[in-house]
Parts: sequence; structure tokens; C-alpha cells
Amino acid sequence: MPAGRLFIFGLGYTSLRLADCLRRRGWSVAGTTRGAEKAAALRAAGIDAFLCDRGQPIADWASALDGVTHLLSSVPPDDRGDPVLDTHGSDIASRANVLRWVGYLSTTGVYGDTGGQWVDETSPLNAAGPRGQRRVLAEQGWMDLHIHHGLPVHLFRLPGIYGPGRSAIDSIRAGTARRIDKAGQVFCRIHVDDIVGGLIASMARPMPGMAFNIVDDEPAPAAQVVAYAAGLLGVEPPPFEPFDPASMSAMAASFYADNRRVRNDRLKQILGYRLVHPTYREGLAAQMATESHGIGLVTGG
Repeated sequence: MPAGRLFIFGLGYTSLRLADCLRRRGWSVAGTTRGAEKAAALRAAGIDAFLCDRGQPIADWASALDGVTHLLSSVPPDDRGDPVLDTHGSDIASRANVLRWVGYLSTTGVYGDTGGQWVDETSPLNAAGPRGQRRVLAEQGWMDLHIHHGLPVHLFRLPGIYGPGRSAIDSIRAGTARRIDKAGQVFCRIHVDDIVGGLIASMARPMPGMAFNIVDDEPAPAAQVVAYAAGLLGVEPPPFEPFDPASMSAMAASFYADNRRVRNDRLKQILGYRLVHPTYREGLAAQMATESHGIGLVTGG
């Protein structure tokens, strides 16, 4: 895949991992952040950062999009809709003749609760909670750019994201890990580097109008993952706690409202992507190994 220029709405944990990987391959990267201090730090690191927020459009849109061949949004919707589409949707639509690939990072939460049954990209979108419903509407908004303006839009549905600094290993070290006992409950997850690998695979083989689940191979109870991480650290896992929404934040409790298993066949068979970390075991073990050697994780793609 020849190098290009990627513009990212929302330079955060996952998208910066993608930016770093592509820059090592000769790409240039630009994007948005909401804070002036972070923008300055990103510019110092070689990323062309622009301030942008709902009600604060990019001041120099023409300069921001100069030479951009690929565009990604990792900005979640708020209670008024998708901030990127509301602020710059028409501007993005006007770039249909130059953008070779457009990606939107969504969530597997759009499928809603299936009682632990499997879903894939053809399954109904039955999100019940407000966050999931907002994501469904945001997906529709991005796909409208493809349908009505010809933009090469791709949807990527992500589960819980983990990786260095954001894993069960880190929560055990911080003393915040919990093992919640809720019978039959499983969660899907994905290592940040496999998100990066999946996105790069899509960039190399664009298929506008398609959605992809980027998830690993093994849905599993969160308590099982915490116990495995504790074993890697050589410590006792935290004790089991009965599921009690009253003892949890509203956000944490909402995650337990949905129980589903998500297939990744399309990622593997259509994009031809091979997971670097097929399950949480490989992902957490790799984190421990790289910490021991003081090196960064290898990103697939």
C-alpha cells in the first residue's frame, strides 16, 4: 500500500496508535484535538494537530485537508448527534473526489443484547440504551455520505479495547480490578494493535459501504480475564463479587445490560486479516513480555 496522508478526527488512544504505525511507514498524519496543550504536544511530535469541537470548527479547513487521501473519525456521538458530521459533514462530502478511504469507529453495542447469542455484520441493530442508539444514528449519518455523496465510507464496530496502559494488568496494579459474578455474562474485546492492523488491512483493500467487526476470537467473562492477568503478575486475583448495579458506576453497570458474542469472520475472510492477539491471553502475555524487555508492541497488518 503506497503511503498517503491520513486525517483523524479525535486523536486518542487508538487513533494515535494507528498514526504512529503509519508514520513509521512513511505516511503523514494530521488530526483534531480539543485542547490547545495537547495540540502543541502533538505538533511537537510531528502530527499536524488542529483544534476542533462541537461549535468550534477547524479554523482553516482548506489547510487541514490539503493532500489528505484517507480520513478516520474516532469521535463518539453526544446527546445531540455526531459532532464531526454536525460540524464538518458538508466539508467532508465535498472531498468525495479525492478521498480514497473513509473510516468511522463505531461499537458492537449497536447490536444490543442477544442473551449471549452470536451476531455478525448482517445482524439487526437492536441497541436499547441511549449510547447504543446514538451510535446507530451516527453510523447512518456516515453511511449517508457514501450513499448520497459517493464517499468510500467503512464502518468498524469495536468491543472493549485493551492494550498497554489500559488492560486488566494495569487495573490490578492500580487496585481497581473487580471480578463481578454474573452467570452467563461474556464480553468481547480487542487489542488496540489488532484494531490498527484491521484498519490498515481495510485501507489496503477498500470496500466502501461495508461494516466490519474488529473483535478477537474468544468472548469471555471479564472475571476470567482479570484472573488470568493476576496469574501473569503472580498475585491473587480480587475476590468474586455478586453483580450489584448499585455498587457500580452507571457506565459500568450499563455494560452488563448487554450480553452477546460477536463474530469476526468478515475481518478474516474478506480483508484477510490475521489477528496478532487472537484472545486476551496472547494480548496480556505480550504486554508483560514487552514491558520486561522495554520495547513496544509489534503492530500487525
